[in-house]
Amino acid sequence: MTTHAVKNPWERFGWLMAVVWLVFLIYPVMALLRSRAEAHWMVIGWTAITAFAVLYVIGFIRGMADGNAVGDPPRKGQWIIFAALIACAVVSVPAEGGSALSFLPFIMSFASYGLTRPWHWITTITSLAVTAATVLFAPEGRSYASVLAIIAMVGVVNTVSTWLIIRSAQAEALGRELATSEGREAVARDVHDLVGHSLTVVRLKAQLARRLMDSDPERAKEELAAIEELTAEAIAGVRSTVAGARVAALAEQLAASREALQAADIDVRVSGEPDALSPSQALTSGWILREATTNVLRHARASIVSVSIAPGRFEVHDDGVGSGGREGNGVRGMRERAAAAGAAFSVRSDAGTHVEVTW
Repeated sequence: MTTHAVKNPWERFGWLMAVVWLVFLIYPVMALLRSRAEAHWMVIGWTAITAFAVLYVIGFIRGMADGNAVGDPPRKGQWIIFAALIACAVVSVPAEGGSALSFLPFIMSFASYGLTRPWHWITTITSLAVTAATVLFAPEGRSYASVLAIIAMVGVVNTVSTWLIIRSAQAEALGRELATSEGREAVARDVHDLVGHSLTVVRLKAQLARRLMDSDPERAKEELAAIEELTAEAIAGVRSTVAGARVAALAEQLAASREALQAADIDVRVSGEPDALSPSQALTSGWILREATTNVLRHARASIVSVSIAPGRFEVHDDGVGSGGREGNGVRGMRERAAAAGAAFSVRSDAGTHVEVTW
């Protein structure tokens, strides 16, 4: 089955804007109708105005094709069209006289939106200079003062609008860059939490297996099997985290934390049920519990860990030595996760470490 890309509506119908603006070519057309120039100049004038209209619309459509935006490098063909537009205006002068200045707003806009920023300024300044010289020095030049005012207004509008468009595009690009950076930080934090916790548990179980190797070989084999299972679990977790697909359930993390802490001879007491939290709150709480468990196993030297779950509240408390006011990567990671979930996070080191998350 053949599929077709859906075009942006601006790309599909934006050419209508170019066609609508061509109504202002009525001024050179009226000048040609009143002109008393020789026949060959009249033919050149009518040919030039027709070619100008066609080239302007073609250049406008080409400029919008494939999502091309203001400030992007123009296609090579755009420069040829730009030169041809100027040539059409110049060869119209013998038949139209000063009314050929009416081509300049179109040429200015083409340079502003379809070419580079330097050429916007070159075209705008040149158009103003040519029109001002015509008003000041040409016979009956004062009659073109209104054209000078229009060209000045078009120059200001083009300058401001293109500047805003370019700044908007730059802001959008910066936003994408920041989002990418934040996404990388989130993945790094997920991997740190997951791998840090898993490696801590693996280390404890490996130490236990080594102690049991001679006295209780069967139990040592069980611990080694558990290490193998944990390693496979960690690898799968890292892969799914990098893919953005990992969702850790709080109930599963409670069970995993209980097993890891009890293996280190730490008593675990849980009050409340995971169902008391919403799915998004439970997800955040699961990650925070994982990191808190890792911190207890590494640093706390605790004997009891209490987990409390209530609507809008999640707490982990241990009776260990506390952190002494220091905030490592683990606590910073928990704080960032809570902030991303719209929760308030606090950690206290009074009679152990007390981590609290509230929504």
